Amino acid sequence: MASDPEKRPGDLDDAAQPAGRLSSSSSSRVSVSSEEDVAAREPETVNEKSAEAEGNSGAADAEPTDTAGPATGLGLGQPPLSRASSTRSRAVTIVPRSKRRGLLAQITLIPEVERPQEYSDKTKWMITLVVAVAASAGPVGSGIFYPALKEMSTDLHASQTVINLAVATYMLGMAIFPLWWSSFSEQFGRRSIYVISFVFYFLFAVLSAVSVNITMLIIMRILTGGAGASVQAVGAGTIADIWEPRHRGRAMGIFYLGPLLGPLFSPIIGGALALKWGWRSTMWFLAIQGGVTVVMILFCLPETLAKRKPAATTGPEGTTAALSRISTARSVEIKTRRAAVFLKRSFIDPLCILGYLRHPPIALTVSYAAVTFGALYVLNVAVQAVFSAPPYAFSEMVVGLLYIPASLGYLLASLLGGRWIDNIMQREARRAGRYDGEGRLVFLPEDRMRENAWLSASLFPAALVWFGWTAQRGVHWAAPSVANFFFGVGSMLVFSAATTMLTEFLPRRSSSGIAVNNFVRNIFSGVGGIVTQPLLDAMGGPGWLFTMLAIVAFVGGNASIWALRRWGPRWRKEMDEKLNHQD
Repeated sequence: MASDPEKRPGDLDDAAQPAGRLSSSSSSRVSVSSEEDVAAREPETVNEKSAEAEGNSGAADAEPTDTAGPATGLGLGQPPLSRASSTRSRAVTIVPRSKRRGLLAQITLIPEVERPQEYSDKTKWMITLVVAVAASAGPVGSGIFYPALKEMSTDLHASQTVINLAVATYMLGMAIFPLWWSSFSEQFGRRSIYVISFVFYFLFAVLSAVSVNITMLIIMRILTGGAGASVQAVGAGTIADIWEPRHRGRAMGIFYLGPLLGPLFSPIIGGALALKWGWRSTMWFLAIQGGVTVVMILFCLPETLAKRKPAATTGPEGTTAALSRISTARSVEIKTRRAAVFLKRSFIDPLCILGYLRHPPIALTVSYAAVTFGALYVLNVAVQAVFSAPPYAFSEMVVGLLYIPASLGYLLASLLGGRWIDNIMQREARRAGRYDGEGRLVFLPEDRMRENAWLSASLFPAALVWFGWTAQRGVHWAAPSVANFFFGVGSMLVFSAATTMLTEFLPRRSSSGIAVNNFVRNIFSGVGGIVTQPLLDAMGGPGWLFTMLAIVAFVGGNASIWALRRWGPRWRKEMDEKLNHQD
């Protein structure tokens, strides 16, 4: 046997399952971890076959979150009985190349394994990086437009408001299509959805580049946004597949670097390309990006969705032998029924995930994130409108550079915020004395909303007011730019916490939960993109517009946090019972 000195965060939960594990009759929303997992552990033995890919080890059959009612199986108030590691060596099972799942899975350089949460940290971060890069495609496709909006208006003979529709409808595509991408990913796996969606992204970006009128451009932009949005929902599911809850906040923060760093580089790239070769070159850039992403996914992204045991089939649909003894008419009837079930599952059922919004924990988390995301796109449109007009009157290239401060805020909050939130969760679990019978910390999703949430709920609304009035009065460009930086920090703290909480509220439906979030927030961002320019014109500048937006964000955000902290556990328990009953 070979020795693998690398620490694998998933080993303890999978290798040392307690006999008195938390009841599965309650919902899987309570995450269990051990304190000793955070400390350094001794090297573990793995199957020598794992050398096929350095450090690649297995995956969890199911979401690592254990669930229970408030007292089921918990030794509340009792610290761990021992600091010694209870980890046992586990042979890693690599799926044979011929049996790997997903399109063209045989060519991937990282092998599929049975338990994705037993991948080494190195491999987990590699997968996280690939997904983050892919997730940047959607935001890049939106942000790359901003510096070239005026040129597009002239070239396509359309008003500024109509041109803004190309941005808004792109966000509409990003809102709607993930409902199906997430549903398909839960049925057919993550990898196939990534490959198919980015092939479409490449094709629609090419058609956008050769658009002959504004109508064709808007239609192609809807489809491009829809294709690029697959990772927005499925990517968070991949993160939940491979990372345990105690490390997931940090991983989700890194994952969100892709979607939120897109606005850092895309306006700069868009401004430079538009200045040199015109606005169509920005669409060709997206096509190239899509092609490169497809190649990266093909070679570096294995299937991570846990295998599900095939359900026992009964009746005529599951009795193959009986088909040979029944009439042809009956056979046709069965096939027709199967086709109807497939069509319903593929095209109607994805809409049903919007029903999660009837549960208060989901509705409050999604609405808070949606208002924040809508504010982000109002700010993006306003930056272009304000700094391209007097008294600033900057060129496309300079306008693109002025998107950097907000993105630096995203970067800072992504790198530090996720780790901060994970530490807050562990602190809250220890403070409440939440341990299971084996001395492992019990985490609650609401633990992610503590001082980090209160800070962000005040920081980014204040930054909106700051930007609005300094820009309205023509103060030196550095003043509104600093405001944008603080907006980036505050909003990223919201996005990271909200996304991670949704994967924990719905651990077995993580991609569906993120798809609902993306649907609502992209509707908000699309509406924001449409109404921002008319409102700026009607109000005579950004001052009062951003003041009103800040009031809505401040009141709504603080109310959501307060409600989730006060009633969240009870609401979550009721939601769990309803969802378990549906299952």
